[in-house]
Amino acid sequence: MTKAATTEGTAKPPKALLRIWRQSTLLRHLFWALLGLVGYYLLSVSLDAFANLQLAQISYLAIATAGLTVLSGLSGQISLGHGAFVAVGAYSAALLLGKQTSLGVVLIAAAVITGALGALVGVAAARLRGPYLAGATLALAVGLPSLADYHGLRDVLGGANGLIVTPQPPPLSLGESFPLERWQAWIGGLCLIITLFLLANLVRSRFGQNMRFVRENEEAAALSGVPVARTQILAFCVSAACAGLAGGLFAMVNNLAAPGAFTLTLSLSLLTAAVLGGLGSLAGAVYGAVLVTLLPNWSTNLAQAANLPRDVYANVPLILYGVVLIVVIVLFPGGIQAGVVRVGRLLRTAVQR
Repeated sequence: MTKAATTEGTAKPPKALLRIWRQSTLLRHLFWALLGLVGYYLLSVSLDAFANLQLAQISYLAIATAGLTVLSGLSGQISLGHGAFVAVGAYSAALLLGKQTSLGVVLIAAAVITGALGALVGVAAARLRGPYLAGATLALAVGLPSLADYHGLRDVLGGANGLIVTPQPPPLSLGESFPLERWQAWIGGLCLIITLFLLANLVRSRFGQNMRFVRENEEAAALSGVPVARTQILAFCVSAACAGLAGGLFAMVNNLAAPGAFTLTLSLSLLTAAVLGGLGSLAGAVYGAVLVTLLPNWSTNLAQAANLPRDVYANVPLILYGVVLIVVIVLFPGGIQAGVVRVGRLLRTAVQR
């Protein structure tokens, strides 16, 4: 009797912990965030300076892509103009860093300023649908960065040459010889993990549920009591804030905020990354950012190794983008993350047999 009671008593805590783990979304997300921080740190310290620079670039592109995949994948709003929001964040950060403002304050301010602009754009976007929304955001991507060369703003925003950003050195506590690229990668990684943690909890919240309702059927969502317009505006605000944070990191990593860095190509690259990874998937946003960042370098190295003419290998990244996009869509219509999930299920089934 005592032995049975003892066995039962020792069996209860694991079951209780398992039940808490299953019920607490916040706890699970916190665990994965801490695991991601550890993995990111170990990866960073094992890479050289150039690879850490690429890691920092992947981080800010993944942040912008995560915001876009929440907007398009969950709320169903198409945006071809997220490069403009990245530009706003970059210019905001460049102006604030020029005043010797703390880097943390600068990045938060860049996200808040861009999020406010996203809310204004969202008010107009809530009245548009389909190709009309895509056209409006496309015009935003083309027109907004060019304002830097406008006569009245040229002195403030630097015109076509943009603004030069002074690099923020690593803390002296890390040592005088600590690589700047690794420090930038650490900042980018911390921002990425925090962003994914917040978005993951947002997606599982009532607001995330409302976004999915609106995506599926706006009329049915409205009849169910979901504030459709407000949900769409807030989705644009959140997505733009992510792009603004990415823009602040862009200015920090590249030491520049110029119109030429925020062309339509950037907006299309973000959309490509979201589609490749899987619309609506935060993990897919990271996969897509990795491909969008590394594919151009890989394709350029491959073309140079094949001794192709310069005017030919300059177009190889575009061709490779198209090939990869077609292959992913054919093999995994839901994106890379959907393919990872499918492979994982097949492996579990094989192991259970």
